[in-house]
Amino acid sequence: MTSELPGVLVVDDELRSQEALHRTLEEDFNVFTASSAAEAAEIMAREWIQIVLCDQRMPGVSGVQFLREVRDKWPDAVRIIISGYTESEDIIAGINEAGIYQYLLKPWQPEQLLLTLRGAAEIYRLQTENQRLSLDLKVTGPVMRQRVASKRQVIERKFALDTLLRAPDSPMNAVCELLCKVARLDVPVLLTGESGTGKELLARALHLASPRRSEPFVTENCGAVPDQLLESELFGYKRGAFTGAYEDRVGLFKQADGGSIFLDEIGETT
Repeated sequence: MTSELPGVLVVDDELRSQEALHRTLEEDFNVFTASSAAEAAEIMAREWIQIVLCDQRMPGVSGVQFLREVRDKWPDAVRIIISGYTESEDIIAGINEAGIYQYLLKPWQPEQLLLTLRGAAEIYRLQTENQRLSLDLKVTGPVMRQRVASKRQVIERKFALDTLLRAPDSPMNAVCELLCKVARLDVPVLLTGESGTGKELLARALHLASPRRSEPFVTENCGAVPDQLLESELFGYKRGAFTGAYEDRVGLFKQADGGSIFLDEIGETT
């Protein structure tokens, strides 16, 4: 049973932190722990690790330095830093040098931690699936292209506006009718509602109903990105633009060019 769970490697030189993270994650993940970068590298070499959760401040080697090694040797592993420090240099270095997925702050909340790691596990699954499909496309050509197109059609049908579950007299009917009209227009759309009420689901359905459906649909959780980094995430930057900018980075707006971008929790920004 355990071997079927996503593998998570927790790297932290404090035993108490290791134990707390292990207790929080053990029901959902196959958890490995290490107290140093050297011990963590040995585990990475022999175990199937999908996610690396690493403390930033450790003796000898920082979290960014170790995750940079992970990116070079095990690029598929999703990399997360957890730290009690908020220096922007550490965050920028983590993004640029180690390609981290998230920078979590201590003290962490169990629910938020689990949510982040479940998202990381899904990213790993999608990366693996994408690699497999890319290989299949090279090998089987037109046959696999048809299968990929069929999968796209299934996804489009799954998230289409007319498939959203709602009662005959539900207020959502009016919402969906309005979105069908808006989908034909090239205008910004503001979706409001409590967390968990399906704003991203509506945004994806809106994209699939629009003329942009064949172009990228990009999402960003603005509430999870420090304000000082949000502009760089959205608009990108050139190498040397600021301390720690070691390479060009394409912003999310550019990635979504021709398609749609969903800015979740935009109200959390200042």
